[in-house]
Amino acid sequence: MSSEMKDQLRHRKGSRKVTFLTKDGTPVKNQTVTVRQVSHGFLFGCTEFSALPYANGKLRGKEKEEAEERFKLFFDLFNYTTLPFYWGMFEHVKGNPNTSMMKKASLWLIENGVKLKGHPLCWHTATAPWLLEMNNRDILAAQLNRIRRDVTDFAGIVDIWDVINEVVIMPIFDKYDNGITRICKELGRIRTVREMFAATKKANPDAVLLINDFETSESYEILIEGCLEAGIPIDAIGIQSHMHQGYWGVEKTHRVLERYSRFGLPLHFTENTLVSGKLMPPEIVDLNDYVVDEWPSTPDGLVRQAEELETHYRTLFADPNVESITWWGFTDGGWLKAPSGLLTADSKIKPAYEALRRLIKDEWWTKPAELVTDDTGTITVTGFIGDYEADVKGEKVKIHVGRGEMPCEVVI
Repeated sequence: MSSEMKDQLRHRKGSRKVTFLTKDGTPVKNQTVTVRQVSHGFLFGCTEFSALPYANGKLRGKEKEEAEERFKLFFDLFNYTTLPFYWGMFEHVKGNPNTSMMKKASLWLIENGVKLKGHPLCWHTATAPWLLEMNNRDILAAQLNRIRRDVTDFAGIVDIWDVINEVVIMPIFDKYDNGITRICKELGRIRTVREMFAATKKANPDAVLLINDFETSESYEILIEGCLEAGIPIDAIGIQSHMHQGYWGVEKTHRVLERYSRFGLPLHFTENTLVSGKLMPPEIVDLNDYVVDEWPSTPDGLVRQAEELETHYRTLFADPNVESITWWGFTDGGWLKAPSGLLTADSKIKPAYEALRRLIKDEWWTKPAELVTDDTGTITVTGFIGDYEADVKGEKVKIHVGRGEMPCEVVI
């Protein structure tokens, strides 16, 4: 990697002084300490909704075996995932939410070192069908109660939320009738956003709250500006980049980054896809309108996907405002039958997975090092922000390295 590229990533690195002492306070001098990185501070995410049936013992035989192999690959690469809290699925029958199954899957993912985000609390698509039986006042009450219930139930487990999804088109959505479009049309975008964020913030004051949208034009920018002027507590801006019609390119990505960086909030690239097959026709406006029986990868497409993924991740990781990147769909065919996964439908590794693994676990991962304590028993651990394990005299201790971390003492 060039010195220029290394310099671009200085915001991703930190250092921390660590002093080792014996129980009586004597410095552990001239002692070799082996230090290795064990997790990344940056949120490298991916969706794999099969965690729900797998963690709840719903898979059997070959299906279970394939899931086990798939999750080995998943946990080797990712420290973050998005859980499907789509209201129409989560509570298809009014008063019967899927809390138990979701919680079991959530705890299993946490045990495997994965941080969780819930998606979404409010959205006009995939919302509860029974809302249509209500008037607008009751729809709003049900939506706010849903937020209070689920955010409270999962506090301490899911502490990052896409509070509201795709608000730019929410009040003008006309594909089918739904309760959320009805209330957004009546209340307006900003008041709708304010109601949802207020309920979420009250239910879990410590949660990270996102607004999320596929719209990256001035329309989304104006909406965010209005929300912030109204005092809505947006903690991060979610940006979708489903590139089924072709890679954005570095220039467009930089334009989007510049547009939303001006708000001074962290940017989360929440839904990223690139296909390894034929590109979707450019005249398609709504990606859901592209309906095919099958959508296979091609040899050229597999190479193209890997190369464009690498460029996309490099561009985003180099920007200090970007806090997370989530790939949308670990395996092919999960959404719109698109070959946009990092694995094939039968869980074989694609070049895109290998490219991303080289970035995360090689280029952006601090190499193990042997350091020697000085006369005060101190070493300085330097590397990518994240958690490290130090082995000193056969004893392993955890150390967090961040930006501006205070020195720490470890008694061994």
